[in-house]
Amino acid sequence: MISSLRGTVLHAASDHVIVETGGVGFSVAVPADVAHTATVGEQLLLHTNLIVREDALSLYGFADRDELEIFGQLLSVTGVGPKSALGVLSHLTVDQIAEAVTAEDDAPFRRVSGIGPKTAKLIVVQLAGKVQPRIATAPAGGAATAVTDQVTAALVGLGWSEKVAAEAAAQTAEQATDAELSSVPALLRRTLAAMGPGAQRG
Repeated sequence: MISSLRGTVLHAASDHVIVETGGVGFSVAVPADVAHTATVGEQLLLHTNLIVREDALSLYGFADRDELEIFGQLLSVTGVGPKSALGVLSHLTVDQIAEAVTAEDDAPFRRVSGIGPKTAKLIVVQLAGKVQPRIATAPAGGAATAVTDQVTAALVGLGWSEKVAAEAAAQTAEQATDAELSSVPALLRRTLAAMGPGAQRG
C-alpha cells in the first residue's frame, strides 16, 4: 500500500498531478484545490489511497490525513466510487461534510456532480456517527464567523465551489482587520483581491 508520496511536481491538470519520486513519476488523482495549487518544479506531499482493480492501479492523493480518512469513509457508502468520493472532496471541506452529515442535510452532496439524490441521502445516513465537525475558533468571535460564512456564500454564488470559497474566506479572515471582520462587503473585497483574477472556480 502506498500511503504517502513526496516528490517534485512534473505536471498538474484539473483533476490530477504527476509527482516524481525516486526517478519514477506517479499519476495521482487529487481534489480540485490540490490540483490548482500544485506548482510544476516544487515539492508536494500527498497522503494517498491506492485503489487496486483488475484492470488498473489508481492513486488518489490528499493534502492532509483528514481528507484521506473521509475519502475512505465515503468509499464505504453504497453507490459511491473513487471518482464520486473525490468529487465530494473537491466540492466540500472535511468540516462541511461533517456538518452536513451531523445536520442530516443531504443538499450539499446533491450539488456535487455525479451524486444523485439517493446517493446523497445514503452518504448522510451511512456516515452518521462516523464523522464529527471540528470546533473552529474565529478571530473575533461569533460575529466574525457569521461574516465569514456570508462571504463564503457570496463566493459560491459567484461560481466557486463551497470548499474553495470556505478556505479562501477563512484564510483572509485570519489576516483581516477588525473592521473588515465586521463587514461582509469589506471582507468579500479583500478575499476576492487575495484570490486574484485568475483564481480557479468550480
